[in-house]
Amino acid sequence: MSSSGYSLRATVVDSLIKTKRPDVPLPVVLRNTAAVVLPLAIGLATGYPEAGLGIAAGALDTMFSDQPGPYRQRMIQLVLASLAAALASLCGFLIGDQLVPMLIATALFGFFGGLLVVFGVDIARVGMTSMILLVVTAASPTSLAGASIGAGLIFSGGILLTLFSVAAWPLQRYRPERYALASVYKGLAALARQQVHDGTDVPALTDAMTTLQHTLLGRHHARGRAMEAFGVLLELAERIRIELTAMAELRANPTIHSMFRNDAARVLTAIADALEEGESPVQAERALQTLQASENALLATGGDAGGLAGHIHALSGQLAAAVRNANWAGSRGELRAVAAETPLPAALRSSSAWATLRAAMTPHSVAFRHAVRSAICLTVAFWVSRQMHLPHGYWLPMTAAIVLRPDFAATFNFGLLRVVGTILGLVLTTAVLHFTPHEAWAHLAVMAVLCMAFRYLATAHYGIAVAALTGTVVILLSFEGVNSSDAVLDRVINTALGSGMALLAYVLWPTWERGRVRRSLADMLTAYAHYLRALAHPEQRDAHRETRTAARTARSNALASLDRMRVEPATPRYLMDLADTLFANSNRLARTAMTLEAIIDDDRAIPEQAEVSAFVEHAADMLQKIAVALHDTQPLGPQPDLRALQRSLATLLTMAEDKPMADSLTRVSDRLVDNVNTLAHITGRASEPAEAPARSGAAGQHAP
Repeated sequence: MSSSGYSLRATVVDSLIKTKRPDVPLPVVLRNTAAVVLPLAIGLATGYPEAGLGIAAGALDTMFSDQPGPYRQRMIQLVLASLAAALASLCGFLIGDQLVPMLIATALFGFFGGLLVVFGVDIARVGMTSMILLVVTAASPTSLAGASIGAGLIFSGGILLTLFSVAAWPLQRYRPERYALASVYKGLAALARQQVHDGTDVPALTDAMTTLQHTLLGRHHARGRAMEAFGVLLELAERIRIELTAMAELRANPTIHSMFRNDAARVLTAIADALEEGESPVQAERALQTLQASENALLATGGDAGGLAGHIHALSGQLAAAVRNANWAGSRGELRAVAAETPLPAALRSSSAWATLRAAMTPHSVAFRHAVRSAICLTVAFWVSRQMHLPHGYWLPMTAAIVLRPDFAATFNFGLLRVVGTILGLVLTTAVLHFTPHEAWAHLAVMAVLCMAFRYLATAHYGIAVAALTGTVVILLSFEGVNSSDAVLDRVINTALGSGMALLAYVLWPTWERGRVRRSLADMLTAYAHYLRALAHPEQRDAHRETRTAARTARSNALASLDRMRVEPATPRYLMDLADTLFANSNRLARTAMTLEAIIDDDRAIPEQAEVSAFVEHAADMLQKIAVALHDTQPLGPQPDLRALQRSLATLLTMAEDKPMADSLTRVSDRLVDNVNTLAHITGRASEPAEAPARSGAAGQHAP
């Protein structure tokens, strides 16, 4: 009990003080703020403040749908968000004074808005925005004509923000693609500088690489001649990542290793800079010449540097190809269809929208449970606000819609920071406006600053961002005649009630991550088993790419599951230790698999290929059995003696003519046995739940 209490206190403190580095580019902050402030400024100047207020509100509500990605994808998301905002506003304006129809509307918008989480965070924001606008506009019911005008103004605000977001499309057609590539190549440069990998950072670049694949290969990707170069750079990034991982795993000749990785890091950084600027990679070409000089110096020694030479030569060739393609990728190019395109890996492709929704319509689905919670919570919150005649009561259901998330950790954090941020925002805004000249233009300037702060800090610290948002909304409402200093206490009470109701809704029908983490880890191990099976067939390089991407996606899902479980109350210590230990050792397995892929993709004949493939197949089968045992919480059962198989393979490899490759295969097969046997040992102990708590300390000893 004390451990759970300590964990909860630590979570509260961590939520309040933990910050991230802001990742919203300044141009995005400025264009979003302009879409909110300019309409209001024009409305004030022309004597139509109500029209400016409606457009500004529409832009503010759709602001967070302006996310990175191809221009076409960005435009579609923003237009859909604008349409959803207009529909919700129309309903709120029309039936806001009728309790029963509004309760039905809140239930429908809550359910279907909550269900949108199956399509990802960006689309889920559209559902949340719709819920917010429904309850906010319900506070100002009007006639059909007035409702149409109000909804039209809100829609116009969203469209204005859309136009600002895609304004650079004709002039900088491939800017999102270049920026996504630059992010990956910066990550590769950081990986190159990292001489030895640890279990927390590898496999690296997961999020950036997945984002890049969606940007270049997704449904709404751009088309044109430059996209061919981008596709090549994507594939080269994957190959460079694998080679860097393999080199680190060799632990051979530290001096040459360190020198070459630093040279590679300079080349990769220069490529990233050229991609960001859209310029010719002159600096990258110079850095490449230095790297090639280092490579020639290695050749002059006449040695293999402990198996390192082959990887150095491969990496040098990949970097040279990346520099060449970066030169083309910097140009604007002419729009034309590409005859043969690389498809988005199967693990990243989504099913049709209807198929995805149908699959989610089950009580066992996280999305379905969230949708039901959203519908009930939003409806009850709206009913309470009306029945109790709460002043500014729309803040209650609005807060519930914002705070309630599919998992406990996010709901708890957003609820806590929402209350703290609202109180801070109301107090600070009241104080600032007290010392600001009582002029509309002065208030508009303060609102612009707060709006920029909200957009910039939203991903850095939600509590501070909410304080800025609260100030923005308070000033925005002041232009409608709502005194900024009035009802401060009412808004604080409504915010606290809304956050409490959202947390209560989750606790009453929870989706605890501790009941799902075994499945997430088992899915990750299964994905690694498929990756190993693909590597057992060196000629199937497309399968290598597909299964590697699937394994990376499964690892991301498992890590997210662990992070969610970590902050849940009353999570058993032995389960947390088991999950951490399995994840850390799975990272080691992933590095071994990538090293194996680097070796077999060297375009040289693989010594004893049939025996190597058979050994890798045995390892994959063993890993699949471990995944099944973990998922079903059952004993592992009889296991093949992988160590004996590896020793037999090592004996055969001693007679191979290609000694460097044979030595590399011997080393990587030895590590593969260690990785798989360690996972089997951990899973075998975890299959005895009665003894698990007593062994939790021992399990933690395997973590790096």
